[in-house]
Amino acid sequence: MNAFMGFVVKEFKQIYRDTRTLVVLFGMPIIMLTLFGFAIRNEVSNAKIGVLDLSKDEVTRELIQKLSVSKAFELNAYLDNYDQIEEVFKQGEIKEVVVFENNFANKLVKEGKADVQVITDATDPNLANIVQSYTGAIIRDYVQEINDNGVAVKAGIQPSVQMMYNPELKSVNLFVPGLIAVILMLISALMTSISITREKEMGNMEILLVSPLKPHYIIIGKVIPYLLLSVVNVITILVLAKFIFNVPFNGSYGFFFFESILFIVTALALGVFISSVAQNQQTAMMASLAGLLLPTVLLSGFIFPVESMPLPLQVVSNIIPAKWFLIIVRSIMLKGSGLLFLWKETLILAFIALAFIALSLKKFKVRLQ
Repeated sequence: MNAFMGFVVKEFKQIYRDTRTLVVLFGMPIIMLTLFGFAIRNEVSNAKIGVLDLSKDEVTRELIQKLSVSKAFELNAYLDNYDQIEEVFKQGEIKEVVVFENNFANKLVKEGKADVQVITDATDPNLANIVQSYTGAIIRDYVQEINDNGVAVKAGIQPSVQMMYNPELKSVNLFVPGLIAVILMLISALMTSISITREKEMGNMEILLVSPLKPHYIIIGKVIPYLLLSVVNVITILVLAKFIFNVPFNGSYGFFFFESILFIVTALALGVFISSVAQNQQTAMMASLAGLLLPTVLLSGFIFPVESMPLPLQVVSNIIPAKWFLIIVRSIMLKGSGLLFLWKETLILAFIALAFIALSLKKFKVRLQ
């Protein structure tokens, strides 16, 4: 019994002395609890919407005011005609457009009925459903207020809902583009960091560094296989998405692969950076999972809308490459958008890629030369 207790005490001491084990035991639960607790939200707040008011009367102004003061919405665009609807959706910020028909107030008073068209961006079907239901609730509350005031004709406003880009609200159209980002981050960053760290553990990296090859050539040689494998994965996912899941692809394949390679390069740079800091494969794996994979899943908009998260997490999400890549991929595949509508996201992703490339090269030289 004494020998067993001594063994148990020894194990506790060994765990206490190993900083990496303590981080895994106590750091990972805290990180996961914090991220899941704040990121997983069913409610929507500050979703950007637009309004097309063809009537511009007192009733429509009151309804627009009720929509704008709701915490769920942020009124971001006033449209002049139907042709602008698709344009604002392709820009990617507006989640819903509410259209009021001509002579809205007159029809409501004389006929007791007026029509509202609610058009949502259904590339994210969960968000589209929630936003549409919030809008319907606000309109129903307004109708109830009118009827409670004792009007002669009971008023009724019928919202006509239209889901653009994903009218059947297929969840696979949401998750397949997101899976591209997750898989590319997993293959590129995680495997690269483990591969280079393994060379350090085995002592091969020191041999490579004293060879005639310069450090940046060593890095390029290590990441090229993962770059090619990632491109193959992109092609495989597209084939499965098209022929197995029937996910539409409405944009340019050339533009799509350009953006994919840009994201892969960013992920590879992150993998090199992690490998230059980590001393062994276990540390590299945990750093990749905690620092890259979890934020990619939780903070990129892959599953949960970024707009629904607390402001600090929304700020943090701006430095997550997958956030911008997801906007680009969904817009290309489901909306058919091109560089004209996605130049801002492309520039941001390119800037992040260049920053991480420079940082990883610098850190690699400092730690290994």
